[in-house]
Amino acid sequence: MDGFTVTHLPDRVGTQTTPADFTYEWEDVAFTSRVWEQAKEGGGFQVVLQILVLRGDALTDLTAARAFLAHYHERDPDTWELADFDREDGDAGLYGDTEAFWAPAERVVVEVRDASGLLGQEELLATARGVLTENPA
Repeated sequence: MDGFTVTHLPDRVGTQTTPADFTYEWEDVAFTSRVWEQAKEGGGFQVVLQILVLRGDALTDLTAARAFLAHYHERDPDTWELADFDREDGDAGLYGDTEAFWAPAERVVVEVRDASGLLGQEELLATARGVLTENPA
């Protein structure tokens, strides 16, 4: 997926979900997104998991990534509570209740989202740690 391999998916992301890929641009940042959705009782769909690769000149480091994502997700940067997490490849990242992200290279950010809160932080972080770099540049 745009220079990355997803090696871990939560059990909940299984045969009951359908993945779809999207590309788009926002604020001069290009997005590649893979989304897993499940059918809801009564109709419609719900996002179970989303993995995004963001590329743009504004994404210089993890601090810039945090500022950009706060704006993109309409979060108040002063109250958005995030904690540090480490990856086996040495990249440091940040995570909150429904997201984990890191900057594996200059102008590149990867984000894993559990926007519906269905997976929990343990699976969110396991999935984030299971996104491996093939060629981030």
